[in-house]
Amino acid sequence: MPAPDTRTAPQTTATRREILGRLTALLTGLYGDREARSIALVAVSELSGIPESALLTDPGAPLVLERFGQIAAQLAAGRPVQYVVGHTEFCGRRFAVREGVLIPRPETEELTAWIVRDEQAARTLLDVGTGSGCIAASLALALPKARVSAADISAAALEVAAENCRTLGARVDLRRADALHDLGEIFPGPFDVIVSNPPYVPQGDRASMHVNVREYEPGQALFVPDDDPLRFYRAIARAGRRMLRPAGRLYFEIYEHAADAMRRMLGEEGYADTEVRCDINEKPRMVCSRLK
Repeated sequence: MPAPDTRTAPQTTATRREILGRLTALLTGLYGDREARSIALVAVSELSGIPESALLTDPGAPLVLERFGQIAAQLAAGRPVQYVVGHTEFCGRRFAVREGVLIPRPETEELTAWIVRDEQAARTLLDVGTGSGCIAASLALALPKARVSAADISAAALEVAAENCRTLGARVDLRRADALHDLGEIFPGPFDVIVSNPPYVPQGDRASMHVNVREYEPGQALFVPDDDPLRFYRAIARAGRRMLRPAGRLYFEIYEHAADAMRRMLGEEGYADTEVRCDINEKPRMVCSRLK
């Protein structure tokens, strides 16, 4: 869906409270009160260059904003605020994001933190489907003795990942590869750890997803066929039999309804000691499994 035209830039002048209230009211029907307020704070802070805390501590101060109407219209149409402002936070760092690249989620931070805690001895790690590079760059910075590689089929995603790695000073070997076909040829390994947050939402669930995800984030990075929802996990697990060192581990972010199916599939593919962990919302969203 194309973004609204922002070539003109009329000014909006009001108090900080009024502008925040106006934008929050515009978004409440789409997101609910709390999320609408949070999005409004992020957007107004970015537009004004004023920290969110300052917007709240002096709400009566006058505020002049350029492009408020255009940005408000984009947000009201469902365009994610991360795409509007061009970045998001992940593991305490700022990552550039834009259309064509999946927006990192909090559960992905939890998966990354799990790897950092449990894989201090790992020396070779591969992130499959790196997107913005958030997992790979975070691992490279948290595990400086390790060699981190990352794959994606999307040239646009690899461009954003490279930008983020440069900006953050993260050393990551980025290469284009298809997780379903040539992963083992592009990245022969051996690896101590392979991690992936691949597409996992069944096409049948697309209509029930929020408009800001369904209409704006890349479908290639989200959806899988209803009749084969584990296709990426299975392909990566099979490639991992050749690419992982003995007793090497797979880490996956998963769909909350897929935990039991993942356990079965990983056992069939030659993995053991499969552990499923819940995210902060008590949903099973993370899996680790060891190559036998």
